[in-house]
Amino acid sequence: MILDINPTRMELLRLRKRIVIARRGHKLLKDKQDELMRQLIDLIREIRDLRRRVERELTEASQRFLLAKAALRPGTIEGSLLVPTADLGLAVERRHIMNIRAPVFAAALTGTIHCYGYLGTSGELDASLLALQNAMKLLVELAQKEKTIQLLADEIEKTRRRVNALEYVLIPDLTDTIKYISMKLSEMERSNLSRLMRVKEIVREH
Repeated sequence: MILDINPTRMELLRLRKRIVIARRGHKLLKDKQDELMRQLIDLIREIRDLRRRVERELTEASQRFLLAKAALRPGTIEGSLLVPTADLGLAVERRHIMNIRAPVFAAALTGTIHCYGYLGTSGELDASLLALQNAMKLLVELAQKEKTIQLLADEIEKTRRRVNALEYVLIPDLTDTIKYISMKLSEMERSNLSRLMRVKEIVREH
């Protein structure tokens, strides 16, 4: 689409500078989009492996807990876990990834997850709580990566829209307008030349 601009040499020079900037911006945004996609794919692989580890730890914790519950008298586990002695803290910081402020979660476990005496409980309960502790650390890491991947996906979508706007709207419009103004100026030059030749013929005749 041709922009609504007066076909003058000044506008032609301005549009030529503008299209150079637009093409440079398009290349930079395209490079940014490619790098974001690369990081997104790498993060997807990491999350897939991490999710499997979390599922394994949670499955192990659940299975061992069921074994411990089956081996102990009713109410023993509830009484043993009545007063927890472990506290899980979470510190949140930020890091920059391609202009994205991605979260960094740091989990800190204080105290001991074994809040009971070993007399009257089973080793399966101990193993169950250890597996749960490992799963909690992995869950914090998984939450960090999934939030980062969400931010990356949002930024990729924004960048894609900008790239498309430049590639399919602004740059073609500027190109068409430059061609139109160049044609108009050429027509005006030919018209002026014809007028001057006509004036010269009239002058010669007189």
